[in-house]
Amino acid sequence: MLSTAFLVILAAPVFALRLGFSDSGNRQTTDTTRRAYDVLSQGFGPGFNGPILVVAETPNGNADVATLNKLRDAIQSDPGVAPGGVTPVTAVGNGQVALFNVFPTTAPQDEETSQLVHRLRNQIRPSTISGQNAPNVYFAGLPPAVIDFSDYMSKRLPIFFGAVLVLSFLLLMTVFHSVVVPLKAVVMNMLSIGASFGLMVAVFQWGIGASIIGIGKEGPIEAWAPMMLFAIVFGLSMDYEVFLLTRVREEYDRTGNNGQAVADGLAATGRVISAAAAIMVCVFGAFVLGDDRAVKLLGFGLASAILIDATIVRLILVPAAMELMGDMNWWAPKWLVKRLPTIRVDTVEQPHVPAAGFQRP
Repeated sequence: MLSTAFLVILAAPVFALRLGFSDSGNRQTTDTTRRAYDVLSQGFGPGFNGPILVVAETPNGNADVATLNKLRDAIQSDPGVAPGGVTPVTAVGNGQVALFNVFPTTAPQDEETSQLVHRLRNQIRPSTISGQNAPNVYFAGLPPAVIDFSDYMSKRLPIFFGAVLVLSFLLLMTVFHSVVVPLKAVVMNMLSIGASFGLMVAVFQWGIGASIIGIGKEGPIEAWAPMMLFAIVFGLSMDYEVFLLTRVREEYDRTGNNGQAVADGLAATGRVISAAAAIMVCVFGAFVLGDDRAVKLLGFGLASAILIDATIVRLILVPAAMELMGDMNWWAPKWLVKRLPTIRVDTVEQPHVPAAGFQRP
């Protein structure tokens, strides 16, 4: 219970996860690009490092430009736009295109900047420009591009996570002919990955201990990181799971004693799991020594996930849960077992003689 509560606490910051991209503002103050970023922010405001480019198709010439001036005035009145932070409308391309820049009051990575972009698209533009002959207006630049990619990834993360979990459940169910074991494996893996993601949010997004690993300023989590980390970590943790459960199942088939099978399986695989995990933690942890924030985040996420999974989850929670559930670990409906193929993950098939008085479930 204490281990589970500890992992839940570590995973709690996941609910505050915010996707985005790092920039020069996240580097250490000794970096020249960070100093240039700060100088621009001090001289022209935080939004100067990430202006929003408004582009419109203006086939009607001056009539469309007049409409864009109304849009420009409406944008300037928004509290998220810096005073005088909207440039004049400029016609280019023989008057077929017009554009102007919008400078927010906040930095490109701030949540307020994301809210401003959504207001521009969903409120200000529709309320100002309407009708069949209205010009087509688009919002480009760094903040909209980052927001679009982050929103795209956020909408598809649940689908990706769900597909991986379902396929893993079906595979483990086929291998071990059990419903409880794969369900437990999915829950345990989600606990370790959730704890790792929570640590990333606490360090990289909230800035807790960020200076220790060379992060100059907190910021959003890289938009590509959750999907990539989930795929890698889930695959590695599933390796440990299959490795441990295969040995436990072999002992259970041989003796019929679940408690002894769990103890023997853990004793046989514990050192190998710990040694392999230690190697990967050292390798991934070395990424944190680099200068790039994205590489640091990737290494930190992988190292923390492997460390949590190979210690708290694989060597404490999984054996404890299997010990408590007893023979129920290997339960599955008879009609399902008859339809599942027999798949062996060991290379040498050795006959096992059930213990006296043992009734195979």
